[in-house]
Amino acid sequence: MNDLRNRPIRSFVMRAGRQTLAQTRALEELWPRYGVEFSPQPLSLDAVFGRSAPRTLEIGFGNGEHLAALASAHPQRDYFGVEVHRPGAGHLLLLAHTSNLANVRVSTHDAVEVLREQLAPASLDEVLVLFPDPWHKKRHHKRRLIQPPFVELIASRLKAGGVLRLATDWEEYALQMLEVLSAATGSFANLSPTADWMPRPEERAPTRFEKRGARLGHGVWDLSFERRA
Repeated sequence: MNDLRNRPIRSFVMRAGRQTLAQTRALEELWPRYGVEFSPQPLSLDAVFGRSAPRTLEIGFGNGEHLAALASAHPQRDYFGVEVHRPGAGHLLLLAHTSNLANVRVSTHDAVEVLREQLAPASLDEVLVLFPDPWHKKRHHKRRLIQPPFVELIASRLKAGGVLRLATDWEEYALQMLEVLSAATGSFANLSPTADWMPRPEERAPTRFEKRGARLGHGVWDLSFERRA
C-alpha cells in the first residue's frame, strides 16, 4: 500500500464465493441500471445519478444490506458502493431493485483505483469503511486498507467538512486506524469528544461481520474524522 499507483499489495483477495442464480441474474439484468464500469477517466457523479446531491461512498459493502438501508432512509442522498466480491454486489442489486432505490450505484472494481482514477477531488460528502479485513497476522498487516497513503487519497476526494467513518471489531486494528488518522492532522480532525472512539451509530444496520464478531465476543470500535478545510 505504500505506492498506490503501482498497487503491489492489495487489501483483499478474490474469493470464489457461492453466487446464487438470483445474484447472477441481477448482475446481468440490473447492472445497466445500477452498475458503474471502471474506466481510468473521472466520472461525473451528477451524470451517473442524474442529479446533484450529497454523496456517500461505502468501500467494501459486503452483502449491501447496510447501504440499501441507508439509501432507503435518506432518499435525498446518493450512495455509491464498491465491493469486489460479486455475490455481495448481486445481492445489493436485488435489494435496490426490490425497493426501487434510484439513489444507489455499484462498482465491483478495486476501491483504491476507483478513488484514484474515477472520483474527482472534493466530490464526496462521506466515506464509510466498515469492518474491513483486519489481516490479523502481523506479516499481513501491510495488506490492511487503512494506511497513510490511502487515508490521504480519501482526504483528497472528500469535500471540506466531509466525514470519514470507520468501524472494526478487531481492537489492534482499531488502534492502528486511530493512530493513522490522528497523524493526518493536516487533513482530518477527530469528531470524538474524547479524541478516540465514537458511539455506535444508531442507524447502522449490523453487518454480517459485526454479527459474527458479537458472537465471538468481540467489541466494536467506531471512528469519525472530519475533513479539514
